[in-house]
Amino acid sequence: MIIDFSKLNFTFSHKPLLIGGMAMEFYGLRKSGVDIDLVASREDIEKLVKKYPQNLKDLRGDLGIAVYGFEIWKTVRYFNYDFLKEDAVEKDNCLIISLEKLLFQKSLAMGEEKYLNDLMLIVKKIYSNQSEKFEQIKLENQSILSKVSNVNYVEKIGEN
Repeated sequence: MIIDFSKLNFTFSHKPLLIGGMAMEFYGLRKSGVDIDLVASREDIEKLVKKYPQNLKDLRGDLGIAVYGFEIWKTVRYFNYDFLKEDAVEKDNCLIISLEKLLFQKSLAMGEEKYLNDLMLIVKKIYSNQSEKFEQIKLENQSILSKVSNVNYVEKIGEN
């Protein structure tokens, strides 16, 4: 995934982090909207604020720049670039927020129906990804249990 940043006439010091609808689309969860949501390093935000002082946004203390179809944020719900970029997927000119961090981000906004729907899509995707590991986990568990006699479950749900 390559995002065309040329309209910004700006070179990022650190790859910006893709969040929001385009990240949802990257993971095959839903189509994105028209804007491109990003989180950038503090250093890049400071430069962007100087470059675009007439295009600022403040959402309950989260500082952002809205220009040329981009919304570029210093923080999202006060979580910054360094926190949100952990385990991100690296692409040519950007990072893409990890599925788990996207889940976390959407959970913070789940009071709004759109984000609650996104949250449910992400949970289904993560569960599907984890379900693919079932056979491997099953074999590992059987190996552990084969070394013990008189196994007694206090609760057991699902397949053997």
